Amino acid sequence: MQHLHLFLPCAAGVETFLAEEASRITQCPPNDVQAHRAGVSLTGTWRDMMALNLHSRLAQRVLVRLAHEPYRDEHDLYRVAQQVAWEIWFTPRQTIKVEITAQHSPLKSLNFAALRVKDAVCDRLREKKGERPSVDTTRPDVRVFVHLTADAVSLYIDTSGEPLFKRGWREDKGDAPLKETLAAAMLAASGWTGWSEDGSPVPFYDPCCGSGTLPIEAAQKALNIAPGQQRRFGFEKLLPFQAHVWQALKQEAASAVRPWPAGQPFIHGSDVAFRMVDFARRNAVRAGVAHAIEWRGGDALQRMPPSSPGVLMLNPPYGERIAAAGTSGQSARQRASQVASRETAVHHDGQENTTFFNELATHWKKHYGGWTAWMLTPDLKLPGKMRFKETRRVPLWNGPIECRMFRFDILPPKPTTP
Repeated sequence: MQHLHLFLPCAAGVETFLAEEASRITQCPPNDVQAHRAGVSLTGTWRDMMALNLHSRLAQRVLVRLAHEPYRDEHDLYRVAQQVAWEIWFTPRQTIKVEITAQHSPLKSLNFAALRVKDAVCDRLREKKGERPSVDTTRPDVRVFVHLTADAVSLYIDTSGEPLFKRGWREDKGDAPLKETLAAAMLAASGWTGWSEDGSPVPFYDPCCGSGTLPIEAAQKALNIAPGQQRRFGFEKLLPFQAHVWQALKQEAASAVRPWPAGQPFIHGSDVAFRMVDFARRNAVRAGVAHAIEWRGGDALQRMPPSSPGVLMLNPPYGERIAAAGTSGQSARQRASQVASRETAVHHDGQENTTFFNELATHWKKHYGGWTAWMLTPDLKLPGKMRFKETRRVPLWNGPIECRMFRFDILPPKPTTP
């Protein structure tokens, strides 16, 4: 197991950023890390695999490829899976789950294909160890992943367990929270690291922070806190696992955390819903970054800059969420009236509320001169609605939704002549 064939699935649009991250974590030459559609592959050691689980902010999982063969039917899938030495990875006393994905596969039933792979794994262990493992579709000890193309099958064993976006700190969340891996992708696309070339902090502000995902992810990135420091991983249940090597890796990561004095936050988050701000505060404490973030309630259309110019970044509210934006501090009658008027401006196709974004752009132009704003949105026409000219656009996918990260360089307001 000195040389593992690793595959790191990721959201579409993140491949280049993930390849750079994986090369940095493993110190693997960049040419040896290959970016594919929705994933990255490389050859690494067992230690590299653990380090990627611990440090990757962008990967969804870390998989070890155990087979890659041509196939024509389910009998071939059984044959390929039965030849894998599963007994060196786990025992029959551990539970398993087989998950399958396909792209242009000729097979009629993916469920039956997954069943044949499961049978092959169980039959192999019964042959080698005298008993079969049980299946647990909810909390398995071991996950086996199968990917089918038109003519090839790849078999993987998962080393992550829970998906890597589950960092272990988010217990309080609102509706449809931003995934931590997508927040990390937004930061990677912007190039924000938290620090200028001279080592001084670069302010960061999310005016629609929800339960705090973007500011917390930004703070952990800036302070070099490993995203997997607080969670468990699937590889801890695999037979080759060596606890002392893993503990040394975690200690090394803990020693690399960048200290920052309490009371001097340079990352800021606010939200119109004070309940969400409370959630964000509690999440930040669990994530170990409460000292680096300032939280406030307030309307994004009214909040003044929290610091000197830096980076604005947000996954803005749209659709139903927009109807509630900008209503704090008003009476119930005023809120109902404003909600009704804003809802009439929401497009039936789900695009963002034009009125809200026009007001936001006006507010930024008036008060946020010198800031750089980054906004993730599925509305490709948003810059025109905001009457902003973007200086950069980066394609990113939020699950199945194609989005763009738009960059806007906000110029200081022109001085008025007497």
